[in-house]
Amino acid sequence: MKAILGEKLGMTQIFDDQSQAVPVTVIKAGPCRVVQIKRPESDGYAAIQIAYREMPERRANKPTAGHFKRAGLPPHRHLVEVRVDDADAYELGQEIGIADVLAKGGRADVAGVSRGKGFEGVIKRHNFAGQGASHGAHRVHRAPGSIGACATPSRVFKGMKLPGRMGGEKTTILNLEVVEVDAKRGLLMLRGAVPGAKGAVVLVREAVKAVG
Repeated sequence: MKAILGEKLGMTQIFDDQSQAVPVTVIKAGPCRVVQIKRPESDGYAAIQIAYREMPERRANKPTAGHFKRAGLPPHRHLVEVRVDDADAYELGQEIGIADVLAKGGRADVAGVSRGKGFEGVIKRHNFAGQGASHGAHRVHRAPGSIGACATPSRVFKGMKLPGRMGGEKTTILNLEVVEVDAKRGLLMLRGAVPGAKGAVVLVREAVKAVG
């Protein structure tokens, strides 16, 4: 599986060959560095660790600094492990750019942390319809209503759709169309929205369930 880390810059629109507006998310992808290579004979599986966005050495603790020093690299802020088919195709310190991972017209999956919404009610959190707002309704328009916890079973079942904290969770969007790849500037344009706010770090990989 090919993957790369990047930063979400925001959304815009471009026009295709038929002059149709295409909504795209722009991601500043890479460059990433290979920090560690795991092989089946030593680790039981084939994978590589890739790092993104350098940081000053004074910001890294000793275990982190030592891990990067073995690869001959300065410390980086973000580190992720990616399974690969052939670990021998990579070498320590190798730079991975967006052109090594995706091409125009392909499909991509994007994983990131969704925007935090705070404490939300059932209408926003679970898409409830709300109650009637006609005569006789006494300020219950956005309330969830009865949850069935009477004498039997005299408790609330786990997993009930109720108000609570919303967002701030790892989310993956599958099968986004790769509209444009600018290898020179390291920019990637994907059709549609991806998780996270502007400036959020996301993991972009080849689609694992590509269709079409």
